[in-house]
Amino acid sequence: MYVADSRSSKAPDAPATGQARRGAALRTVPGAVIALGTVSLVTDISSEMVTAVLPLYLLTGLGLSPLGFGLLDGIQNGFSALVRLVGGHLADRRGRDGAARHKAVAAVGYGLSALCRPLLLFVHTVPLIGAVIAVDRTGKGLRTAPRDAMISLATEPAHRGRAFGVHRAMDTAGALLGPLTAFLVLRLAGGPLLADGGERHGYDAVFTVSACVAALGVLVLLLFVPNRGSRDDLSTSTPSLRDSLTLLRLPGLRRLTLCAVLLGLTTVSDSFLYLLVQRRLDLPVGLFPLLPLGTAAAFLLLAVPLGALADRIGRHRLFLAGHGVLLLAYGLLLSPLRGVPAALCVLLLHGTFYAATDGVLAAAAADTVPAGQRGAGLALVGTGQALARFACSLLFGALWGMVGGPAALGWSAGALALCVLGAAAVLRPSEADAAAAGDGRPGTAAGPVTGTSEPAPAAEEKP
Repeated sequence: MYVADSRSSKAPDAPATGQARRGAALRTVPGAVIALGTVSLVTDISSEMVTAVLPLYLLTGLGLSPLGFGLLDGIQNGFSALVRLVGGHLADRRGRDGAARHKAVAAVGYGLSALCRPLLLFVHTVPLIGAVIAVDRTGKGLRTAPRDAMISLATEPAHRGRAFGVHRAMDTAGALLGPLTAFLVLRLAGGPLLADGGERHGYDAVFTVSACVAALGVLVLLLFVPNRGSRDDLSTSTPSLRDSLTLLRLPGLRRLTLCAVLLGLTTVSDSFLYLLVQRRLDLPVGLFPLLPLGTAAAFLLLAVPLGALADRIGRHRLFLAGHGVLLLAYGLLLSPLRGVPAALCVLLLHGTFYAATDGVLAAAAADTVPAGQRGAGLALVGTGQALARFACSLLFGALWGMVGGPAALGWSAGALALCVLGAAAVLRPSEADAAAAGDGRPGTAAGPVTGTSEPAPAAEEKP
């Protein structure tokens, strides 16, 4: 499936050339990436079913304050950071056979999240719901770095942007189907969209279906995802936890982590953004569970082409441009425009932001870390970003409570503009390295084009 066709050396006609290019693009994505994308697709259907209805349930049904919701939302975005470093470090360690434990650690993470779904059937108070969310995010923290490490180790450096784009597109397909499934389950269950008078059978139906889908995702991981990139690809020595924490001494990784933190501090969480879209643009409450579909649709359509674009023009450039697109979304949300067309434009920009930043950040981080510590390096960047977004949720919730949602968004937009300029200044010294890494040329931050080599010291030591 992934071996180039020998006929490609012949001179084809114009239509055949287009087909050959599309085929070559597909062959740059290994089967392990497709398998991991399937796991993420199924798991995201499960998690987004819950995420789609939880904000409205907590704020309207349980009467939670914006600050309280900001705390719970921060748990969703930031609690995984507490265990992400541990997950990345454990994944880099080898077993008795010399194989890395990426798949095993990822399986534990997916399993923890799957166990949390049925628990939502039995918790009816905010503290208990927060505890379940914390355990679920622990599972996410454990699995994220090993999963991304498996993707990067299975893919040639020159094609990592595309590979992460394919994975994120499949992941987003689940995010697209999850809210739609929740919407349909609520309707079929005959329960109210809003929790009222203790009636919650519609939500119980959502949680039950979500638990079954999550179990299917774990099964796909165990049966179809290979534990690739262990004895053949990684160094023979096992890195210690101290070695993992000192990866920030690498200039490229340090700069990228600093920028992820700066921009994460001013990135309003999805849940708050959807609440602002519904309330400020005067949309019916019944459409709220469908709002994530707009973001997911744009992400799904643009993840692969923008990932490939990052391979060509430089991953740092596209990462910064993505935050510029998010700034446009904030500006549109603060404008006098109202109604469904304005909401669709905001959601399109929001999805474009994710397509230009999510997988691109992971691909850029993989270029700066030795193969034997890939899990820990990716975890460091992800941890910094997650902690920053956790802080942003708390600050935004408190600011909303004091000055209102639109004013809080205005402050966030101004801060985001300043942070984009600051991040551009931080990344500028390594911009040439980032663009070269996208080309996969030897001697760049990505190292020789083997898919497993360590970063070239000369590229990392440039001022």
